[in-house]
Amino acid sequence: MGSGKSTIGKKTAQLLNMPFIDLDQYIELQEHRSIAEIFETEGESAFRIKENYYLTALLNHSLPCLIALGGGTICFNNTLELVKSHGVLVYIELPPAALVSRLSTNKDSRPLLRKVSQEQLFNHVSQLLNSRKTYYEQAHLKINGINLRPEHLIDEIKSFL
Repeated sequence: MGSGKSTIGKKTAQLLNMPFIDLDQYIELQEHRSIAEIFETEGESAFRIKENYYLTALLNHSLPCLIALGGGTICFNNTLELVKSHGVLVYIELPPAALVSRLSTNKDSRPLLRKVSQEQLFNHVSQLLNSRKTYYEQAHLKINGINLRPEHLIDEIKSFL
């Protein structure tokens, strides 16, 4: 959340000449409502089931593409293994302070941050990162997100392949 995966993903997909899909936007299109509404009416568990369902469908029925996942996607329902078996999983790593700087202006649009005060934001983001670190560290590639350029990401992916 806030790592720039949608922004850098779009640019990288263009350079690779492949489709880009933001999983959250895709879910919103399929469900005809926002992620925030799904969280609010059905809860996080129901959202994670939907998220896994739509991601599985994309991975099984889509041409090669670049998919930006939500920050918690790989932490639930064996999604980590699913993603790793279908492509290259990239973790864009940023320190909590950088994430807080990016998230503080639009935190109300993010379900996991809506009820977090500005004063609590740094601690909350740090705790989220710590709880997800085990999953993130299993990515095929770990990339420093500070000043990340699409060309750099492409070079890293190519070196992995």
